[in-house]
Amino acid sequence: MGTTDTTPVILELLLAAAKAHGVHEEQDLGGVYDQQWPEWYAAHIAAQLEERGLRLVPIADPADGGGQSVR
Repeated sequence: MGTTDTTPVILELLLAAAKAHGVHEEQDLGGVYDQQWPEWYAAHIAAQLEERGLRLVPIADPADGGGQSVR
């Protein structure tokens, strides 16, 4: 089974989320620091993944006897 480097996709999603979150803080929160930013980022990135037709799926990890992990 081959592996795929997901780093560029994650980086792109994080950069887009950072930009969108800056707009959110300024426009929606009136310039107030968003203490729930991790939740906002997670929701934004999940929505972006869905829009791209991507999803996280569990895979078997032979190193732990076949348990599940997410890549």
